[in-house]
Amino acid sequence: MVTQMLEGKKVAILVETEFIPEEIAAYRQHFEELGATVHFMSRLWGNETVQFVSDVDEIGKSLQYLDVNIDFQSVDVNEYAAVIMAANYTSVRLRYFQPPPGQQISPEQTRTAPAIQFFAQAMANHKIIKGLLCHGLWLLTPMPELLRGRKVICHEVVLADIANAGAVYVPPPVNSQPNDPGNIVVDRDLVTGRAGHDVYAFIDAIAHQIASQEQRCLETQRR
Repeated sequence: MVTQMLEGKKVAILVETEFIPEEIAAYRQHFEELGATVHFMSRLWGNETVQFVSDVDEIGKSLQYLDVNIDFQSVDVNEYAAVIMAANYTSVRLRYFQPPPGQQISPEQTRTAPAIQFFAQAMANHKIIKGLLCHGLWLLTPMPELLRGRKVICHEVVLADIANAGAVYVPPPVNSQPNDPGNIVVDRDLVTGRAGHDVYAFIDAIAHQIASQEQRCLETQRR
């Protein structure tokens, strides 16, 4: 029997097109088994609902769809116990910003994408557990100060970017299997996972960090 250790907690998950269906299903199933409420959210561009399309990585695999009706720009990030950036190329899509037509851009402009601003607010609140799986760290690379000196793990295609941002890469164990705990790195309030197939170990690590954060708060109140 699963203990509802996250009862009353809310978890925000940022998604976009090219999501991994099995990962989304794992968030729904496992976080809800643990008692948490899961909110999938994205940039809705003024729409009430946006339908996103899954990634297809095998010939013959069918597309799946995900309807999202929460725009992260309309929520208070501080109401969430954890904020997660989903795997795959969803983070790249959420880095989109509109450059001025016909003009050069500055590095500062690359930091203005709403999803980057939203996640930066979460990073500033150490009571919120931040989770980034697989390619998810791409969301933070426009703000290297958020990654500088932090221990992380990620998909290999992101390594150049997190190295340039000054993060400390922790490699997985040699010949590790999916959901090997060694494929997850915890640096205080920051939890990262190597790939989408590590999602269950990733969820377990985030749940543990939420519970530990709650325990620290209770101990502080008793003093």
